[in-house]
Amino acid sequence: MPAARRNKARAIARAATFLAAFLLLLVATPGSTETKPEAAVAVGPEYDATHVYVSPADLDAFISSFIATFGGKASKRSVVNVLPVPSREEFQYVLTPAGALSVFAFQTPVPFPFGQERTGYLVTDMEQAIRAARSAGAEVIVEPFKDPIGMDAVIQWPGGVKMQLYWHFTPPSNPPLETIPENRVYLSRDRADKFVDGFVRFSQGKVIEDDKHADAGEIGCPGQTYRRVRIESRFGKVQVMVTDGHLPYPFGREVTGYEVKDLSATLEKAKQSGARIVSAPYTTSDRITATVEFPGGSLAEVHSRVSPAAHSFN
Repeated sequence: MPAARRNKARAIARAATFLAAFLLLLVATPGSTETKPEAAVAVGPEYDATHVYVSPADLDAFISSFIATFGGKASKRSVVNVLPVPSREEFQYVLTPAGALSVFAFQTPVPFPFGQERTGYLVTDMEQAIRAARSAGAEVIVEPFKDPIGMDAVIQWPGGVKMQLYWHFTPPSNPPLETIPENRVYLSRDRADKFVDGFVRFSQGKVIEDDKHADAGEIGCPGQTYRRVRIESRFGKVQVMVTDGHLPYPFGREVTGYEVKDLSATLEKAKQSGARIVSAPYTTSDRITATVEFPGGSLAEVHSRVSPAAHSFN
């Protein structure tokens, strides 16, 4: 073989050996091909607000009843456009020891898809939160947009669970809550695991309970069982009810559950302030639970913790 051909063959062999060693180094180096997880984007449960839509005629009665039931106070009312398209709405923020509300009373028709999002979660960085949500399996159904005090977006999880993310130009400063509310999510068996897995990844939280035989009396089906998943993260609490969809009213309509120290006293305050008790108190292994309808039609689950031996309401 001529010398030139031998030299070319040696060069090719050396290059192949170098490439193989380089690829082996990439595979063997810990973390060299792994994607670092996103930093946590949640701020805290005191900044996570249930979104409530009422008519302008019901706004005063709803806010008065809610505060009479749970305590707290409302912000000054403003008439603004908080959406990325033309609209006009009365807005008030309500902060109680049991959780926060963003209350909207639209004077114009509500543009799609607003009114379907259940909660607003304050995040530390909007771009990072959007990346984290998409990476965890959510879709962004309303791209980030500016409002008068910050940025907003709406995301949707498997099963159609819609949530708003928001960020403020000037960080808010809310006091800690006395009890942490729970986001109550009803899902089918077809989508429950995808939602749970995705939301846990996004929130960097954890599943603290996955009871496949929970007492279905707490969702209006006594004598039956269902799967109940509880998640906790810096966003707060989420309770997932996995059902066959055979639910009597009002179950499946309530968006948020509020923990109180004394359920009986709280329900009495609710009734005295114009609210209705639409599901009677029911005792499970760890709570007494009822459902309240406030003026304007907004529903909320309310519960107190109980000892395992307490079953006085059933």
